[in-house]
Amino acid sequence: MSQHGYFIEDLEVGMTAVFGKTITDADILMFAGVSGDTNPVHLNEEFAGETPFKGRIAHGMLTASLISTAIGTKLPGPGCIYMSQSMRFRAPVRAGDTVTARVTITELDPERRRVRLETVCLVGGESVLDGEALVMVPRRPRS
Repeated sequence: MSQHGYFIEDLEVGMTAVFGKTITDADILMFAGVSGDTNPVHLNEEFAGETPFKGRIAHGMLTASLISTAIGTKLPGPGCIYMSQSMRFRAPVRAGDTVTARVTITELDPERRRVRLETVCLVGGESVLDGEALVMVPRRPRS
């Protein structure tokens, strides 16, 4: 695999990439450990059963991290720099759910090397998270 993803000159509005992952109990436990977010809605079935979710749910930021994976490894890929991300959480994600993160280029600013992307995470075709990202992409090196 190349050390670099796309350069700003290679990108076009409408380009799309996806990354999918099935969320496991281990993912949720490891995310709690690395983030320090030990909210019992993520870790304690008895507690979570009393919430409106009626059971444990994955961390919203665990789901959101799949967008970062799609951006950082696929589109624009290695070498891009995350500048901002807005997001709305639409539905819970649970262990066993397969999440598909999709990023689509909606705007290019070649002069400033900026790329705006629509970001969405889907479970079974239903949006569980949506938003927008702004990234900086390198120019092609001059020979």
